[in-house]
Amino acid sequence: MKTKLPKIYHIVHIDRLPSIIEEGYLWCDAKVVSGELPGTSIGMDDIKKRRLEELTLNSYPDLHVGDCVPFYFCPRSVMLYVIYKSNHTKLRYHGGQEPIVHLEVDLNTAIDWAGRNGIRWAFTLSNAGARYSDDYSDVASLNKINWKAVHANHWSGDGVSPAIKEGKQAEFLIEKRFPWNLVERIGVISDGIYRRVTRFLSTGEHRPIVKTKREWYYE
Repeated sequence: MKTKLPKIYHIVHIDRLPSIIEEGYLWCDAKVVSGELPGTSIGMDDIKKRRLEELTLNSYPDLHVGDCVPFYFCPRSVMLYVIYKSNHTKLRYHGGQEPIVHLEVDLNTAIDWAGRNGIRWAFTLSNAGARYSDDYSDVASLNKINWKAVHANHWSGDGVSPAIKEGKQAEFLIEKRFPWNLVERIGVISDGIYRRVTRFLSTGEHRPIVKTKREWYYE
């Protein structure tokens, strides 16, 4: 029997959804930052640059982190908190968390698709944009992830180990692109964003479940 694996989450500004639906794929940062795709970028430019130009995976030394589509192992990520606070000096985007949507994917499904199509994948134990993050490319090593940290709501502050924040930022990376039709669910912050997402979905054949998931966001 196949081991049941967790869900994974890609966060994106809502104004990128029309191009994702039209293209049929989520694309890696290498294509997104090239300007080929319309929509708002929500990452930090210096980290994106490092992921694109400097950081490669130990599992695949010829594959840069920025050439992969990134997913977190949880909603309500540390990056979403940075977007929510909107006070980081290196964050160009200051539109807050409301327009950010979570695209939920089943990890078993993602790995099966990659295997059938000769697509490389790996996961990191911390932020893939950090110079010190370990990565692995086999399902058996998923137990190396700090799952307690991944699921923690309180990951910083007095009495919280820095290891919790590090572990919460673990990432699943899949080479180049990921099919839109394998996105199972979209989590949004409000009824207003729900309505916008459902309007976008009406233009395409694949229509994931859309849920207002306020608990996936920060207060």
